[in-house]
Amino acid sequence: MHSIANRQQAEAWNDWEGVHWAEHPERYDAMLDAFNAPLFAAAGIGTADRVLDVGCGTGRTTRMAARQAYDGNVVGIDLSAPMLDRARRDAVSEGLGNVSFERGDAQVHPFPRSGFDVVLSRGGVMFFADPVAAFTHLRNALVPTGRLAFLGPRPEGPDSAYARATAALSPYLREPSPAARGMTSLVDPARIRHVLAAAGFADVDVTLAEAPMTLGADASDAAGFLFAMGPTRHNLRDVDPGTVARVHAEVREALAEFETSDGVRVPGSVWIVTASPERGSSAG
Repeated sequence: MHSIANRQQAEAWNDWEGVHWAEHPERYDAMLDAFNAPLFAAAGIGTADRVLDVGCGTGRTTRMAARQAYDGNVVGIDLSAPMLDRARRDAVSEGLGNVSFERGDAQVHPFPRSGFDVVLSRGGVMFFADPVAAFTHLRNALVPTGRLAFLGPRPEGPDSAYARATAALSPYLREPSPAARGMTSLVDPARIRHVLAAAGFADVDVTLAEAPMTLGADASDAAGFLFAMGPTRHNLRDVDPGTVARVHAEVREALAEFETSDGVRVPGSVWIVTASPERGSSAG
């Protein structure tokens, strides 16, 4: 692996949180899959495009991009060795020959200059150590007519469906888990526009996308998943078992409101961000 700018994230995603994602990709993908359609519509991937998927994780969006760019090629990059191992296995099992995965930090990884037509990310860009430097580096990896499209978290208000469903748990979520540090770096549209403009991007658009997040087959299954996730495990590690059991039961009861024939589906929302290299922008 080449040089790393964000060592904290590299350590976190190669520890127990990264392993959990690698062992349960279908659970994490289910939370975000409903947002794939607006993300890929924004990316506008052509059949011969060269695509870079930043923070590709277990490779769900990388493989989707490879199917669209079937006469091109797709590279997924991530810091997490266990997640990339899973991504490679799944790509082979699906017979995708135009996709590859690289372990590295996208902020400093030696991408070919003007080597990609599209830079795509389903959330991975929010973890950069230096967002302006990172997006400048990614802009240099794009052709002058290239496109940037990424999904980012949108703050959920106290009255949101997810907040209602997890209200019993929220008092215990006092700090981000190691892998979650940085998740709030790009939640403000004004900051997103500022960072991208400073990195040499233009035509920045930040659009709201709303869709249901699937958390499990039923309330019990969904509660079990939420309590196995990194932020929950991290914050409950020193809480007595009796309290954890009580909170777990309360969350399970609250999730029952969102049970459907297709599983527990909680309304959610994200930002879909698009931009293009500014004309005349030079290497950073």
